[in-house]
Amino acid sequence: MTRLSEQTGPGAGAALRSTPAGAVLASVLLVELASGVIQGFLSPLLKSLTDVLRVTAADLNWISVANLVASAVFTPVLSRLGDLHGHRRVLRYNLALVLTGSVLVGVSRDFATLLAGQILQGAISGFFPLLVGILRNRPGGGDAESRRGIGVMVAALVGGLTLGLFASGAVAAGVDSPTAALWVPAAAVTLAFAVSWPLLPETASRPGGRVDRAGGLLLCLGLVAVMLGLGLGGTPGWAWTSARILALLLGGAATLAVWVRVELHTPDPIIDVRMFARRNVVVVSLVTLTFSFCMFGLQIATPVFYGTSRAEAGYGPGLDPVGIGLAMLPYLLAIALGALLGPAVAARISDRGTLVTGSVLMAAGYGLSTVTHGSATAFVAVNALAGLGIGFLQHSTRTLAVEAVPHDRTSVGSGINELLISVGGSLGAAVVLGVSAARTRPGATLPDLGAYTTSWVLCTVVSVAGAALALLHRTAPKESR
Repeated sequence: MTRLSEQTGPGAGAALRSTPAGAVLASVLLVELASGVIQGFLSPLLKSLTDVLRVTAADLNWISVANLVASAVFTPVLSRLGDLHGHRRVLRYNLALVLTGSVLVGVSRDFATLLAGQILQGAISGFFPLLVGILRNRPGGGDAESRRGIGVMVAALVGGLTLGLFASGAVAAGVDSPTAALWVPAAAVTLAFAVSWPLLPETASRPGGRVDRAGGLLLCLGLVAVMLGLGLGGTPGWAWTSARILALLLGGAATLAVWVRVELHTPDPIIDVRMFARRNVVVVSLVTLTFSFCMFGLQIATPVFYGTSRAEAGYGPGLDPVGIGLAMLPYLLAIALGALLGPAVAARISDRGTLVTGSVLMAAGYGLSTVTHGSATAFVAVNALAGLGIGFLQHSTRTLAVEAVPHDRTSVGSGINELLISVGGSLGAAVVLGVSAARTRPGATLPDLGAYTTSWVLCTVVSVAGAALALLHRTAPKESR
């Protein structure tokens, strides 16, 4: 069996001890499965939680906003710490933090506690860059191997989403209260923690440097202010022109501007903003924002739509928790398929072609949703079409982000992409939250159908914009990869 052994030389990033490659891969996949479970377990429960937690469907979008804002804060910090102090070491702390949040979610019986747990669970955004750091900095971990590994990791992530969907749906269907299913992620993270602790290797080489505390603090403050402003804007008592919203948005933007200036004069920045002077880095970053806007923007809305019945709102198939999981399955399988096919598609039609194709498939899926939502079967099919495009983009953007940086900055490169996914997702969740709140009648729990059709049209437009941006990507010659 192939084993990981210590390397020498600058940037070797070798393992400190020999570890079977199969054990490393199994541990990596298990951690990503746990990450997927956390991202998928709530979908079948959302409709029933509106009654249990006494909140509206629009309020549920705060779950995505809180989780994604937290992810935007955790990602750059955990990624940089991993490159500096060891990917395995930081991953262990990361898992412990997520486990704490999962336990908090499990015991929650009110919306505030659930949101607090979701904020800590937002640290799952650190899993992917830390795991990529472990895989890329091992013997044989070149770009070609890294591309295949990232595709498998995305597929494992989607597998976890599927597992979370059905596990929580099955638990909710078998008990009196859906809150029992809130313990599903704690079980998944505990298993990943126990298995990965003794098996994952540490990397020996470090790039040197220090933690950019000032840059990290400014980045976190700026992101939180902007995301909260976007999330609160347009909700009752928080008009877009109110002093509080303008203070959050303008203050956050000003803080981020100061952060950029500080990073340009810092020897060891938490994120090297000079990277964004490269055309391809900018293009990939913008495409990442577009697909994550749609993917996470509709993360809450789609399962709530599946669980809504015509009798109560005049639209929707009215599925139970298990039925919602089954309806979401083709979408998730399509994402996994797109991620696994990503390397072969890019080799045949280029990275630019893959980025464009993924965006066009998303645009087609969301555009068709506006006319097929009356048929559950057709709606499931067009969502799967969008999912295939998301799978292509999940793989391509993550791969290109990693290849844009040296090996000793792997986690930072991957972390930048994860940060952009969180930012784009937060923007999408905030916009859909605003649309849902605006289309929910006073005293009602569910929005009218216009909230969904508006959201689908917005995601169609954003996906088309992503395709146009992808055309600007310059594909490097194959031999230079």
